[in-house]
Amino acid sequence: MFAAVSINAQVATINENFNAFTAGNTTFPQGGWAAVVASASATPPPVSPRMIVAVDAGDANNKMVQSYAGNNGGASSYLITPQIVAPAGDKSLSFQTVLVAPSPGSGTIQIGMASSQTDMSTFVAVGNPVTLSTIGSVQTISVNIPASAQQYIVFRFTPSTSHVAVQIDNVVYNTATSLAVSDLAKSQEEVRFAVNADHTALEFITKKDPKNIQIYSAGGRKVADGKLSGRSFGINTLQTGVYYLLIETAEGTIVKSKFIKK
Repeated sequence: MFAAVSINAQVATINENFNAFTAGNTTFPQGGWAAVVASASATPPPVSPRMIVAVDAGDANNKMVQSYAGNNGGASSYLITPQIVAPAGDKSLSFQTVLVAPSPGSGTIQIGMASSQTDMSTFVAVGNPVTLSTIGSVQTISVNIPASAQQYIVFRFTPSTSHVAVQIDNVVYNTATSLAVSDLAKSQEEVRFAVNADHTALEFITKKDPKNIQIYSAGGRKVADGKLSGRSFGINTLQTGVYYLLIETAEGTIVKSKFIKK
């Protein structure tokens, strides 16, 4: 006799809007995704933490995943992707997140990697936590996923108090913005920049002004976006640290670089 064996294939990319998921408070695991939620607190009312597949009140076909703290306002819960091909450092993760009404406090979300869908002691953070403090303000987060032997991407939700709810949607894990070798060599000749002496601006040397510039923190949060002003891009509002830069050239190609703000 042969025993039935269930094999989950590793995925190379992820493009998930959760619309095909079954809505409810206890529907994980599904679609290859899993959840590890915090334990219930003894403090009444007895509403336990949960990972919810929620439905948009205005569109029954639009779904998203929500981490609800319940009566445990201090412990983290985790949403875990399907098993991915061991990352080689050439892909990025992007998603949308929002603090949901009527959350009585803020919450944080942090991306990490794990070697198991059930053991979160294997969680290793990728970048810094992102704090969500304004209800209804949607943030788009982008994080570069480094090379790793761990094969699960993890969203860690941590509330500041009981009954905080943080939601995510439109998760994409795919090839990081990059260029073919020939395009990269060409763009490097045409787009050069340096941090000015007082670290208030990036000074560019280009044949044509780029179409757009985006700056991301080391934690993957977009902190600046716009166009050049007289061959300069202001960074005086940025804190000290390492930042990643995406430059869309006049030809429409993307150049990826980084700089240090002192």
